Amino acid sequence: MAEATKAKEARAVLRYARTSPTKARQVINLIRGKDVGQALAILQELNKRAARIVEKLLKSAIANAEMKDMDIDNLYIKEIRAEDGPMLKRYMPRAYGRATMIRRRYSHIYITLAERQ
Repeated sequence: MAEATKAKEARAVLRYARTSPTKARQVINLIRGKDVGQALAILQELNKRAARIVEKLLKSAIANAEMKDMDIDNLYIKEIRAEDGPMLKRYMPRAYGRATMIRRRYSHIYITLAERQ
């Protein structure tokens, strides 16, 4: 039986990012499956706060790949996802003695880079 060679992967995780998962997913859906250079170019041109957060995380994953002696020119985004983090709940006073809940959402963002074969 032939033994399958496991491809190298580099990961980076950002936990408790101060952006909602929905807003982060708008950004990461644009770069999913793309080459690293192309993804960085998209993120730098994007005028969204979540784009700065994802760009910094992508650069961290690239640095992790360099430490594993991976070919940077051959990297692509194998997996990227944003999951729900904790939610801070606050109350805002409203008219007639009522109160509304303010939900401050956090997200956890995971990215995995791999080399193209």
